Amino acid sequence: QVQLVESGGGLVQAGGSLRLSCAASGRTFKTNRMGWFRQAPGKEREFVAAISWNDGYRYYADSVKGRFAISRDNAKTTVDLQMNSLKPEDTAVYYCAARTPLSNDYDYWGQGTQVTVSS
Repeated sequence: QVQLVESGGGLVQAGGSLRLSCAASGRTFKTNRMGWFRQAPGKEREFVAAISWNDGYRYYADSVKGRFAISRDNAKTTVDLQMNSLKPEDTAVYYCAARTPLSNDYDYWGQGTQVTVSS
């Protein structure tokens, strides 16, 4: 059974930084892309960033470009999200997700970790 477990959320003041980490486990786990999404209260879930597992190509939402950086460790099957210059509007539950090869959708999701940015 595949599991994605996030860690690293918390409370930070505006302008501060946080680093989220996601560890994937499961004997059958294979992925071609992993990413981060977030959902703020009363809003729909939105894409934040993703990284291609094969070549490391990175994708970012316009709202986080230049402030967030996604990285991966193929050997450990982990993906991190370094978040800098945080803003109150970044407050949300952040979810890790993984896409299996040949899939166009994210097939596996973590349980989410809360990020709160105070003004």
